[in-house]
Amino acid sequence: MQVTVVVPTFNEGPNVAELVRRIGDAADGLDVEVLFVDDSRDDTPDVIRRVAASSGIPVRLLHRTEPVGGLSGAVVEGLRAARGEWVVVMDGDLQHPPEMVPVLLETAASTGADVVVASRYVGGGDAAGLDGRWRHLVSTASSLLARSMFPLRLRNVTDPMTGFFAVRTGSIDLAALRPRGFKILLEILARNKVVVVEEPFVFGERFAGQSKATFANGLRYLQQLTALRFGRMSTFALVGAFGAVLNLAIMWGLEQFGVHYMPAAVVSAAITIVTNFLLLEHFVFHDLRSEGRSVWKRAAQSFTFNGIEAAVRLPFLHWLVVLTGMPPVLAQALTLVVAFLLRFVFHAQVVYRPRKDAPDRVSPLTGEPSTTTLDED
Repeated sequence: MQVTVVVPTFNEGPNVAELVRRIGDAADGLDVEVLFVDDSRDDTPDVIRRVAASSGIPVRLLHRTEPVGGLSGAVVEGLRAARGEWVVVMDGDLQHPPEMVPVLLETAASTGADVVVASRYVGGGDAAGLDGRWRHLVSTASSLLARSMFPLRLRNVTDPMTGFFAVRTGSIDLAALRPRGFKILLEILARNKVVVVEEPFVFGERFAGQSKATFANGLRYLQQLTALRFGRMSTFALVGAFGAVLNLAIMWGLEQFGVHYMPAAVVSAAITIVTNFLLLEHFVFHDLRSEGRSVWKRAAQSFTFNGIEAAVRLPFLHWLVVLTGMPPVLAQALTLVVAFLLRFVFHAQVVYRPRKDAPDRVSPLTGEPSTTTLDED
């Protein structure tokens, strides 16, 4: 195959037939296949099979019962299963015009690029298909944030948030990708040294269905961005910063109602401990939740440590306020900063400690490798 068009789908059945038809028309003369990587919970897989049976171009379906990594994970699986030297990744809602497929490939051939990005923000591009001013603002701000955090890798990229691009699979290390959320291009560009060029395109209106963009996706994007730039500790810091702000806001609010600063600090600490644990579970250590401990054991360990830490920190807070005359909220902020590293080390090395891999050992009798399972406390 010359090119594989990878289309991640989630409940996009009404768009499938029109998408395949337009890809076939646009790619006339190209050796092309369409690979749907489908995480749908409706009849989309059946629709894809029906379209494949009558299509003039090869159509394949990879249906995932466990959508690991979200949309990004689907794209990575598509890249692994692709038969083409080049892969064009595009959404299944027709906001990415199929007529751009040969344009991206022609640009790749004429420039020698490894990745051709279909950009809404380079000259001639347009993001008109985004729903409303809010999504325009979020998209623009997210792109600026990504380019600011990766000034070298993204210096030739105006639209790192796009899901429409062509990539030569031999130029990237698929094993190095850590797909999460829905911004796989950012992952590819941040983890690989590749030659990138852009091609403008007009982001169109949806053909059918509803947008999958949610506030949770935005949080996952921030997690992805900080993890790519700084690693797991940065995401932990992001959660910690949120918890600190929440802690201070609760404490300040209670003080405004006449509550003494010490009881206010106790209440704010209790609420923050629970909130932080939930955020750590879903955004920082989500990939380590299956390492042998139940959620209740993880919660008990986390709450115990944070309770002890708070019990030690609160007398120190009182000492700072009484002996130095420091404002209580400022003193609380200082104690939270001091506690940050201790909390990170404890959670990484105790609460979410990965199980050790058992080494392969050669049996002295048979010469065959034997595996020993190590139990963990």
